[in-house]
Amino acid sequence: MTSAAIMDGKAKAAELAEIITADAAALLRSHGMRPGLAVVIVGEDPASQVYVRNKKRTAENCGFHSVQHTLAANTSQQRLLRLIQDLNGDPAIHGILVQLPLPKHLDELAVTQAIAPEKDVDGFHFQNIGKLTSGHTADTFVPCTPAGCMLLIADQLGSDLSGLDAVIIGRSNIVGKPMASLLLQANATVTICHSRTRNLPGITRRADILVAAIGRPNMVQGDWIKPGAVVVDVGINRIDVEVDGETKSRLTGDVDFSSAVHVAKAITPVPGGVGPMTIMMLMSNTLTSARLAASRS
Repeated sequence: MTSAAIMDGKAKAAELAEIITADAAALLRSHGMRPGLAVVIVGEDPASQVYVRNKKRTAENCGFHSVQHTLAANTSQQRLLRLIQDLNGDPAIHGILVQLPLPKHLDELAVTQAIAPEKDVDGFHFQNIGKLTSGHTADTFVPCTPAGCMLLIADQLGSDLSGLDAVIIGRSNIVGKPMASLLLQANATVTICHSRTRNLPGITRRADILVAAIGRPNMVQGDWIKPGAVVVDVGINRIDVEVDGETKSRLTGDVDFSSAVHVAKAITPVPGGVGPMTIMMLMSNTLTSARLAASRS
């Protein structure tokens, strides 16, 4: 039985890191400017702490100016918005990222929209969303996970996806919807599915490109996949498994890898697929923002 090619996000991210590090050093030589990334985290969520540490470490490794603001879980909306305004006005900061999810008493929408669009390296501001949706991506920030997915897909199928059917499972503003916009721009024919879609396996079996971003562990089975499809698994789910009589926690995606790997042409693993690409696209967006700031100054 043949196995799919594994789309190694870790290796691809390492390639990109070399380019971004060299470009950041060139910007420092030419303009005396170091790309600046500020990460804001509210509360003690363990998963968020890990993500923030990874982002900070990656930024430092790329030669960026990296700042972390850790706020107490009971921080007020006013205090958080004041910090964002300060960062908006700080010329040493080119990218602002507020780690989501936020504690329940905070208004996520108000917070993401308070970030200046030119420093919105997560691509969540309505101005950036509008530009992406209307196809004006030259001067906008694309959400990091879909941007990383597109690079992995391009490595398998090229940048022009004309004549190919793409199916996305999940309609979130962070992955599903921006992913659809990017695939459309690459000339794919796009279907978005979600929890209320009827006959989901019947739809996914038509997909030349399948993107799973639904947040349900191992939901997509091998027999849901068209033979020879490119499968991108965005899911990161923690599940308990029995190992030698002991219960251990492990990460798994939204796709049942063990069955899908024998059907697909190429597939991303979890972990080590989309995750490293997401962090590297954040660095890429921050570098772009710094370059734009340098050209304005």
